Amino acid sequence: MRGLSPGLQRLAVFTAGVMAVSAAYYLYAYFHYAPVKENETFLEEMGEAYGELGLWLLCVIYLRTAAKLVLGKGAIARRLLPDYSLPVSLSPLDRVIRLLDRTHVYVGIIAVAVILLHIALMGVPMEILFFPAVLALVVWQGLFGWFITWRYTPAQIRKFSYLVHAQLFTGIMIGIFAYLGHLLID
Repeated sequence: MRGLSPGLQRLAVFTAGVMAVSAAYYLYAYFHYAPVKENETFLEEMGEAYGELGLWLLCVIYLRTAAKLVLGKGAIARRLLPDYSLPVSLSPLDRVIRLLDRTHVYVGIIAVAVILLHIALMGVPMEILFFPAVLALVVWQGLFGWFITWRYTPAQIRKFSYLVHAQLFTGIMIGIFAYLGHLLID
């Protein structure tokens, strides 16, 4: 970890910590809760399709963040990699990032809606804490993303919303909690 910037070191430590605590809770839930019975209804099949679509939409959203980190572009890259600069210009990748920047809001709105539909159609057990946590984090990201883009948001709230919404920590928690939660019910 010596070669990583302090921002990436903090991110790696956070990820490892969340994964360790989540793995401990996973083991607790695995032995404490009864297995979830899977129903093969039309609505659950639709819910599974929405879940897969939601996963791909989140991949698109976080691909943008990963590309910006690799290229050392954007505010998040300046926070995590303050001394990094790419030695060559990758204009095709720059165009992809610009496209992802322009569509980020729309992909995000669709992702939140699709994930909420997935949760509603699947009828996930809310006593397993991974699921309410993912629900809260998705609503959190959607709400603060909306405050950033809404025309009538006061400047101070917009600035705070950007700081809250643009954190990679939330995406890491969504990914870990959703993955382990799905392992529990599969």
